Amino acid sequence: MGRVDLVEDRFVGMKSRGVYETPGGTLLHKAHRAVESLTLDREVMRIRDGLIPEYASLVYRGFWFSPEREALQALVDKTQEQVTGTARLKLYKGGLQVVGRKSPRSLYREDFVTFEKDEVYDQADAAGFIRLHALRLRLRTMRGG
Repeated sequence: MGRVDLVEDRFVGMKSRGVYETPGGTLLHKAHRAVESLTLDREVMRIRDGLIPEYASLVYRGFWFSPEREALQALVDKTQEQVTGTARLKLYKGGLQVVGRKSPRSLYREDFVTFEKDEVYDQADAAGFIRLHALRLRLRTMRGG
């Protein structure tokens, strides 16, 4: 659990191979992501995840005290304000599986996940939504590619 064998590019330009073992970190990361899946909005998570390679690069290159790393840290900290809860993990023969998660700050609402109740979701809304999201593609096609 948590063993990684990788070849990486060092800052100075050479390739190196490393084998790392982080079983505790792997468990915590998987559990935290499970709780985030309940508590973070998808767009917030998308933007945060897109910045993670830059954050990691800054730290790897020794820029922990840089203003750019601190700015990214502020964004990451803001995304984590509502992340609280518990996750249940199943470990078996080197495998790791999330088997449960809950949070008092969950955005998941069972009463909203149905598409059959009129007060939750109106099927007619989908047509306008699809038209708006496809507009840029229609314009591109009309232009000729």
